[in-house]
Amino acid sequence: MANKISEGVEIEVETFINPTTVIRCRGAHVCPTGITIWNHNNFSVKLHRRQWHIFDSNGSHREVEGEGVVGVQPILQPGEKYQYVSGCNLHTEMGKMYGSYNMENRIQKISSKVNIRCLR
Repeated sequence: MANKISEGVEIEVETFINPTTVIRCRGAHVCPTGITIWNHNNFSVKLHRRQWHIFDSNGSHREVEGEGVVGVQPILQPGEKYQYVSGCNLHTEMGKMYGSYNMENRIQKISSKVNIRCLR
């Protein structure tokens, strides 16, 4: 598990990598990933965008970005958390990824970047 707090938002990422959870499909290794986002601020925040950098052990790199997460742009009230499960497609058996979320302070309408630790 990897946790990081940035801009009052805590991100916990847990990968479920073992022989029974990694799915092999068309040469890719799909690794399920559970993500929990906590709002430790005294104001609500909205997750607008995500950006992930994915590196395979063969040196290839790709970037995944887009609106929200799993089709949702969650709004978290103070003290609330949001959880979802996603997946990372690796072209090799090993790799790493890191990323960020673009979050908005709903009172001041200011956006900030919340970093997500590197996962291996």
